[in-house]
Amino acid sequence: MRKIFIFDTTLRDGEQAPGASLNEAQKLEIAHQLQELGVDIIEAGFPISSEGDFRSVYTIARKVCRPVICALARSLKKDIDAAARALAPAKKKRIHVFLATSKIHLKYKFRKAEDEIIRLAKQAVRYARRLCDDVEFSPEDATRTQPEFLYRVVEEVIKQGASTVNIPDTVGWTYPEEFERLIKGILENVPNIGRAKIAVHCHNDLGLAVANSLAAVLAGAKEVHGTINGIGERAGNASLEEIVMNIRTRRDIFSGVFTEINTRQIYKTSKLVSSLTGFLVPPNKAIVGKNAFRHESGIHQDAVIKKRTTYEIMDPREIGIVDSGLVLGKHSGRHALSQRLKELGFNLKKSQIEKVFREFKKLADKKKEVYDDDLVAIVEEDIKPRKKKITLLEVKVLSGTKIEPEAEVKLRYQNKVIVTNSQGDGPVDACFRAVDKVVGFRPRLLQFKLEAVTSGKDALGQARVEIEYKKKTSSGLASSTDIIEASLKAYLEALDKII
Repeated sequence: MRKIFIFDTTLRDGEQAPGASLNEAQKLEIAHQLQELGVDIIEAGFPISSEGDFRSVYTIARKVCRPVICALARSLKKDIDAAARALAPAKKKRIHVFLATSKIHLKYKFRKAEDEIIRLAKQAVRYARRLCDDVEFSPEDATRTQPEFLYRVVEEVIKQGASTVNIPDTVGWTYPEEFERLIKGILENVPNIGRAKIAVHCHNDLGLAVANSLAAVLAGAKEVHGTINGIGERAGNASLEEIVMNIRTRRDIFSGVFTEINTRQIYKTSKLVSSLTGFLVPPNKAIVGKNAFRHESGIHQDAVIKKRTTYEIMDPREIGIVDSGLVLGKHSGRHALSQRLKELGFNLKKSQIEKVFREFKKLADKKKEVYDDDLVAIVEEDIKPRKKKITLLEVKVLSGTKIEPEAEVKLRYQNKVIVTNSQGDGPVDACFRAVDKVVGFRPRLLQFKLEAVTSGKDALGQARVEIEYKKKTSSGLASSTDIIEASLKAYLEALDKII
């Protein structure tokens, strides 16, 4: 059996998606959850890119122990030095160096000859190897690189000490059969390939990232890069949960390979990343979408009741979805709540359970039935150890068909409690304008979306807001039975990241 190493780049490539900016505490929270998920390598960031990214990598390297912690660097000494410093506290560390190799990049980005690119790649890997025993090299845009040149680059960086060579489909250009041939070509034409693992990193511009990654696994790749929910630049990255569940579900095809992912943590990890990045998971998303295990057709429902595998090729419990959607009511006690939270994958302290219980009781008074998604929303809203620069204390709204909506918002901002009023084109706009008065600037609203988390007239409403200010985009996600409150909290979440 051949182990497939899972390399998660949610905190680096995933965060590069516009609006997905995460702060240090949020990155650490995701890193801890990725550790619970069982990923082998966490690419924690790109240290040279900003002081915040450097601190995040350093903190994760110090506090997350089981996986290898990886930092990205261009083939420049200053980048590699920054990566090494950020990784200093890590028990297991890796420096990931990259350099473009395709003709289009050489001609328009670098204006360098192939021999010069090989010299720079060798120099970078050799230098990184002095600072770290585990070095990964990526020939950027490998799938648009001439195969013969790619073979030369791979051979030379392995000679300099690269223990992993990653073959990126940087712009989502390739297709499965072509990518499989490329990986086999590397295995057949690089004489020293036995001294390194082949990894793959696929983007989803043509919707083939997962298919291409799986084709590479069948061809002999031993490591796969991806992100939770497939987030990332442009159309995103290969979705890790889809890769893992393909390998697990289609044992007839992937009979000789396995991963060490704890699949029962997949759903929880997906929800966490969605909440912190503000990116909603589409309902029809494979594996983790809310419709992935739902059946509306009477024929399907009847068949599933008789035999689940008629229309479900996976057991939802395998990814951490508990069978029962209905959980608790207002008469339920702490023990029942605690047990349900454990079933949902949350291991909370007594004090945290008490806080969830208080919020649960408040919600149960508003709703007849409290669902799993309601509980997940409570935990994500109220238990995360995140320091916010701006928080909502209270909101009052006056609105109607023949009056101009007005909002009064009470906030805690810069350690002060501030109350302000504003009018607007609707109650939500009035709330946003009131907040803008407090912070002293008005960002551009790029996206505003509302949807019900659960069913019924008393359902939790989930709001997603994406804003832009000074060319920086940010998003926020929040839930409440009051859609005005949910909208305002999501707006504040997005603003907090910019502040």
